[in-house]
Amino acid sequence: MGDDLPEYATGERGACSDSVIDHAATARMRPCLLLGGLVVVVVASVLIAHWPVLSARAICFDDDEYVTRNPLVQNPSRDAVRRFAVEVGRPSTVRGYYQPLTMISLLLDTALGGRPDNPRPYHRTNLILHAANTGLIVVLLHLLFGRPWIAAAGGLLFGLHPMTVEPVAWISERKTLLAAFLALWCLVFYVIHARRRSVGAYAASLIAYALALLAKPTATPMPVLLILLDIWPLGRCDRRALLQKLPFFAVAGASAAITIVSQGQFAPMPIPGLLRVPLILCHNAIFYLHKLIWPVDLTPCYPYPEPLGMASPAVLAGVIGTGLLAVLLIHSLRWTRALTVGWLFFFVAILPTMGIIGFTFVLTSDKYAYLPSLGILLVIAWGLARAWGPSDDLLPRTPRAVATLGVVLVLAGLCARATRQTIEPWRDTQRLYRHMLSLAPRDPRVHNNLALLLMAKGEPDEAIRHYEAAMRARPTYELAHRNFADALLEQGRLDEAIREYTEAVRLNPNLPLTRGQLAKALVRRGDVDGAIVHLERAVQLKSDAPALHFLLAKLLAQRGRLDEAIPHFEAAARLRPDIPDVHNDLGAALLRAGRVAEAISHFEQALRLKPDFEQARSNLAAARSRQ
Repeated sequence: MGDDLPEYATGERGACSDSVIDHAATARMRPCLLLGGLVVVVVASVLIAHWPVLSARAICFDDDEYVTRNPLVQNPSRDAVRRFAVEVGRPSTVRGYYQPLTMISLLLDTALGGRPDNPRPYHRTNLILHAANTGLIVVLLHLLFGRPWIAAAGGLLFGLHPMTVEPVAWISERKTLLAAFLALWCLVFYVIHARRRSVGAYAASLIAYALALLAKPTATPMPVLLILLDIWPLGRCDRRALLQKLPFFAVAGASAAITIVSQGQFAPMPIPGLLRVPLILCHNAIFYLHKLIWPVDLTPCYPYPEPLGMASPAVLAGVIGTGLLAVLLIHSLRWTRALTVGWLFFFVAILPTMGIIGFTFVLTSDKYAYLPSLGILLVIAWGLARAWGPSDDLLPRTPRAVATLGVVLVLAGLCARATRQTIEPWRDTQRLYRHMLSLAPRDPRVHNNLALLLMAKGEPDEAIRHYEAAMRARPTYELAHRNFADALLEQGRLDEAIREYTEAVRLNPNLPLTRGQLAKALVRRGDVDGAIVHLERAVQLKSDAPALHFLLAKLLAQRGRLDEAIPHFEAAARLRPDIPDVHNDLGAALLRAGRVAEAISHFEQALRLKPDFEQARSNLAAARSRQ
């Protein structure tokens, strides 16, 4: 029996030790399981609230340039992917900055069935990205504050906020969602690195940042945002932490240089004078804060404050509000850094889109606040943690915690309801533009785009009224002049159309389509030589436009300038080898130039594409008779 006791005692001690270990492991797992469950609930709530966006059919502003009329996106291929990747300084199908990841993602949606008349695949990916971003925000807030319920509350308020509708419903705002997705991974990995000194997490953060810039370069301020997180809540702003940002600043500098070069290839955007910059910053700062707190009358197009000075109530309110906010933030530094750092995070993140750098005509937009609103969420999470009280319970048990959770759920419900209402105008394009016009009745872009839609629907009289309204609001708006000319031309008012095309070219001589349209109008009036001048400039501006090459070649051939015409015919055939008329006319020019064998080859190609092409058959017979 004496020998049995130690064995029994040892066995009992081992059992107790295993039980303690299992209990400790379970205790560690419970917060992770809770966080995972909360992420699932939050993401599901976001998907349910935004689900009607999958039925949205509205095409907004630059959707045609990015998707519906983008030849590379609408014809997915390896060559299209290659072009998006290698066209760095001068993207050929989308004006402006280098954004290959965004364009490739849209191309993939087209391959999965997306079409101008079926935008659901594009919206589906946008919604998935928004849901994923919401989940990442929950994870990030938990990493920063260690409170699963607080993190979930912050994520829920972000994901259900009505201002998130715009980047989800606006197809071309894929760039905002994709850049935010990658930027959030950058932040998550950086916080993991800061907490655990992980070299791998630091490298992953840097890579995610570089990828975010390839989706949209407005992620450029990220190195400064990381410094702000170091100040609070990470509390690690020392020399070593600052040195760790040098690679981030190097990547930011390279991206900024590429953006400036690619943006500079097109018409320069207006840059406000130095005296206006503080007014714009004050106006926008309070505008976004107001919309985040009270998200009503949301629209993709907000009216520009007129005048942009203290005489404008909106600008005056912005200046006064910014002054009061500055006093509050400075005073708050006596007892916390949270308010100041959170606001600076928002301000720095949104600064590239504040309308003072000259990359956009838009002064404010909901989509610009998408990722920057994380700064406000940091403050909200801090406030909720203080309201919740010190509690490590897996479930809210104290009256303070229950009350805080109840307030969050009420706010989330109100946000979800407002989100559904905000989605409503996106059901179709005309409804969306009329909604925008009701809130910004003088915006020239809205009048212009609504007029385009009305022309397509066969309502030219109302369309012309909107073109005229656009030109009254902005007499220098060259696209309105061009589109107005198109409408006049369709009504047979040739001289008036030529006058408007000419004015559009004067306002912006670097738009090839405008010159091409003017050339067609001049041909109808019999001014072939004038048309040739404009087409020659048009193909210089856009060398990959087969229609411009083809029309120029036909006019040059008509004037007997075969040596000049043939290279343009060949360019058109190279760019669009599937058009029989191009091969037939090229063959005719080659035949006139005495290049019989080459002419026969193109006549045969025209007949392969169109076997009943009688003119090509007759030309082929004539060419063979000359062999």
